[in-house]
Amino acid sequence: MSVDAPSLLVTLQLATATTVTLAVVGIPAAWWLSQARFRGRALVDALLALPLVLPPTVLGFYLLTVLGPRGPLGGLYGDVTGRTLPFTFEGVLLGSVLYNVPFALRPFVAAFSSVDRRYIEAAACLGAGSLRIFHHVVLPLSRAGVASGLVLTFAHSVGEFGVVLMLGGNIPGVTRTASVAVYDHVQALDYGGAAAMSALLLVFSFTALAVTEALQRRAPGVM
Repeated sequence: MSVDAPSLLVTLQLATATTVTLAVVGIPAAWWLSQARFRGRALVDALLALPLVLPPTVLGFYLLTVLGPRGPLGGLYGDVTGRTLPFTFEGVLLGSVLYNVPFALRPFVAAFSSVDRRYIEAAACLGAGSLRIFHHVVLPLSRAGVASGLVLTFAHSVGEFGVVLMLGGNIPGVTRTASVAVYDHVQALDYGGAAAMSALLLVFSFTALAVTEALQRRAPGVM
């Protein structure tokens, strides 16, 4: 019974890159969404939440179609870089980011929406600009909710299977993640290897959920 170390490394790299990307892009987007009021908001919210109900293989298929060499985005990427996105770490990362959008944005938006408006208004009356208010008032008051979203994003990225397999295939050291490795072990009737990888993922998932629950207790209204 052995652990597939290269697949664990790819998994950790993918989860870390996904979490960092959604922190950089998702936090400003969530702040805007928490404050914006516009027609069609329900449609935008439904679109952002779509990965929660859409089968991962379906999302992976559409991404493979769009990002493939003959797809609109994949063809443009190939013309500019001379490379392809499917079956590369970069392609899997893009799919992972899109698939994890709701797991990051929903906790972020809930955390920002729960900040008492009186604090924001008081800071504005004291002359603080929007950026300063966000960094010195909103973020500190919603840090537990933001942390919860980051933990959920990282944990969900670790357990991805359908999107990764459809968009990245099974290339050792490049796109082969821990969940794909479990599938491979079972296909090869190597139940000892599958058990070892599954046990690691089980312990990690339980730990991530425990941390998330603890953070949510400190941030009522999140999720």
